[in-house]
Amino acid sequence: MSAPAQRVSARTRHLAELGLLVTVLIWSANFVVVKAAIGALGPFTFTGARYLVAALTLLLILWNRQGSIRPPRRVLPALAALGVLGFGLYQVLWTTGLTRVSAGDSALLIATSPVLVALLAGALGMDRLTAPKLAGALIAFAGVAIVIAGSQALSLGSSLVGDTLTLGAAALWAVYTVGASRIAPRVDTLQATTWTVVAGACLLVPLGLAEALAQPPSEVTAGAVVAVLYSGALAAGIANVFVFHAIRSVGPTRATAMQFLVPAGAVVLGALFLGEPVGVAQVAGGAIIVLGVWLTRRPSVLPSGLRARLSSAA
Repeated sequence: MSAPAQRVSARTRHLAELGLLVTVLIWSANFVVVKAAIGALGPFTFTGARYLVAALTLLLILWNRQGSIRPPRRVLPALAALGVLGFGLYQVLWTTGLTRVSAGDSALLIATSPVLVALLAGALGMDRLTAPKLAGALIAFAGVAIVIAGSQALSLGSSLVGDTLTLGAAALWAVYTVGASRIAPRVDTLQATTWTVVAGACLLVPLGLAEALAQPPSEVTAGAVVAVLYSGALAAGIANVFVFHAIRSVGPTRATAMQFLVPAGAVVLGALFLGEPVGVAQVAGGAIIVLGVWLTRRPSVLPSGLRARLSSAA
């Protein structure tokens, strides 16, 4: 089992869970906000810009909180590798895959990340893969599939290259999460998040500049600027501080299970702010997602009364 998750206090765990809920809200709203930028900026231009904003935001916060932006030299190579994988290459694979598959296919494939995290962390002995965690992850994934399938047609397999790239992105996020769990006890949360994001930005910003020079945006609207600032400072910056802290406090499996709530949250916010329809499939899938996430936090898949009776019978 993850050692950090064992040593932290109940208050720290509760604060980590609260931070994850805030992250779910930020990432859910990100789907709505980013729509303002997609038509004006190219995918790599937007991604490079948002990670530049994210890196500058975190460096400013780090300097304000600690009086210095000096990186932790002992673990900097590990943080840089995690950043290139979890932010840089992840964004490259996901963005490229998205040009070949539908948004629904992409969201469904990316939603495999928490399941992959549970399996990888369990295989490496870094988090105890209990029956509730595994069952909850699979149930929540099924809920995500229902939400997405109810809103648009899925065509998994129609583009093998796009599907493979997107699954590769999901696998990279799983590697990042498990790697962050291993390094978390040795480094400050804010420093770790800052330098992983900076490392990712070092890959993404040049790609964005290259795309912007090759295909200049036709028009940069105020909405696109707001979207870059929101998606960079909050969704790619501060939210990842919450995620890293949660990985350190409650373990990688429970931390990433909360990400299953993002598609359901995006559906709700899309209905509220964009007037997008919400059908029976979205409501049912959302309920199943909540059930799965709740189950990952249970000590057992069995009710306590039934567990007690089985224990006494044994």
